[in-house]
Amino acid sequence: MRTRVMLVDDHLSVRMGLSQILEAQEDLELVGSASNGEGGVTLAAEQNPDVVLMDLSMPGIGGIEAIRRIVKARPETKVVALTSFAEPADILSVINAGAVGYMLKDAESDELLRGIRAAARGESPLASRAASAVIAAFVERRPTEQLTKREREVLILATTMVNKQIARRLGISEKTVKTHLSNIFQRIGVSDRTQAALWAERHGLLARKD
Repeated sequence: MRTRVMLVDDHLSVRMGLSQILEAQEDLELVGSASNGEGGVTLAAEQNPDVVLMDLSMPGIGGIEAIRRIVKARPETKVVALTSFAEPADILSVINAGAVGYMLKDAESDELLRGIRAAARGESPLASRAASAVIAAFVERRPTEQLTKREREVLILATTMVNKQIARRLGISEKTVKTHLSNIFQRIGVSDRTQAALWAERHGLLARKD
């Protein structure tokens, strides 16, 4: 049984190029293409595709909203974003909208075809550059996310105040302050306040207001 594929992209040249690639595959069937998000939602409801390749930057409702609507109306359809950008925020927005994968337009045709087939199998194709961008963004913000909001507050205050002052400022006991500091030291891998203060400065916490 052939996998039914649909294209949504506002550039005619992209749709034509992808159509030629898909039509040459014995196991894939191009069931339609649309030039904008709204048209893609309507066409998906009519054609019931197995996989939709969805551009993100389009006039009208846009790719992310189109993904959300298609997946809501037909959860069994696998939507794969196909775009020129590998920004972490875009990737996460696409996944949150319900897409199963994220491919880039500059990918080789073989890579793109593998992504379509992977999506049809229930897998999550993710372009290597997109994956690297997400991992880099996660690693960059990961250290400060190890701490709770209250622990960040205690750590920031601990760079200029003693425990008694911190307790008074936050309306908690000194014992609670000590417990927070102990937990903070353990989580960030330091052994004293001086090292903790250096860690906070290095990770930009001293400039934070939250």
